[in-house]
Amino acid sequence: MEQNLPGVFTARKKDGTLYYRASITHKKKHISLGSYKTPFMAYAAYLEGISLLADNTLALEDFSKHRVLSFEKWVCLVNFRDNHIYFATPIYVRKNYFEYLLSPEYILKFDIDDLFFYSSHKIMRRGRHFFVADYGMQTNIMNRYGIKNYAVKGRDYRFVNGDDLDFRYENIEIYNHYHGVIRKETKKGTRYVAKIHINGNYTIGSYETDIEAAIAYNKAIDLLKKAGINKNFSPNYLEKISPSVYADIYEKLHISPKITAYLRE
Repeated sequence: MEQNLPGVFTARKKDGTLYYRASITHKKKHISLGSYKTPFMAYAAYLEGISLLADNTLALEDFSKHRVLSFEKWVCLVNFRDNHIYFATPIYVRKNYFEYLLSPEYILKFDIDDLFFYSSHKIMRRGRHFFVADYGMQTNIMNRYGIKNYAVKGRDYRFVNGDDLDFRYENIEIYNHYHGVIRKETKKGTRYVAKIHINGNYTIGSYETDIEAAIAYNKAIDLLKKAGINKNFSPNYLEKISPSVYADIYEKLHISPKITAYLRE
């Protein structure tokens, strides 16, 4: 029966269950439209795909739960029709950026420079966190923009326009680049406070620059390890300064007496 339905093909699961696949060829591009339980559903998807590619009045916003095609496939086809390039991920290219549409409610924005990466990496969502599978591991996409896993929005970084789904580089402002460092605004200006967690949070000191605070954090780790406290501390890596400059700052930095007092306990 399905042989009489254009764009419909039979397939079987490992357990032998029969299902139906729909596909379409447009501008010499063969596109899979998904799998369906009946040949009539697969054919409906085929017809919907043809209609979407031919009708410029149908937009991303015209998707609804009553459509046969999935939302992801709807996005892929609309982008192919409008921008003449097909992506297997739900990307729609705008003038100077692109959108990655996980759902009608979750529309992420990225710079064009990231197009190659996200066209080959599927974004997954867990609550308000977004991940990609990279080298066999799930990686939080925030890391790609310098936002550490432990970072707190408003303290360590912010989205300039207030939209935390807008990952364009100009929209992400990093306050704290280093582990254990917190930026604080005072009446006298910006200060950088280094803190470390031992059995509770301890303040290492307050410093003029984030680099000094990051090195102070490393110095506190060294002192603790020398005293036999081998917790899983994460030292900061500072690539912008030479070893000699690092050593000079390291030597001069003051560490809070509370740290040394803890070591004597």
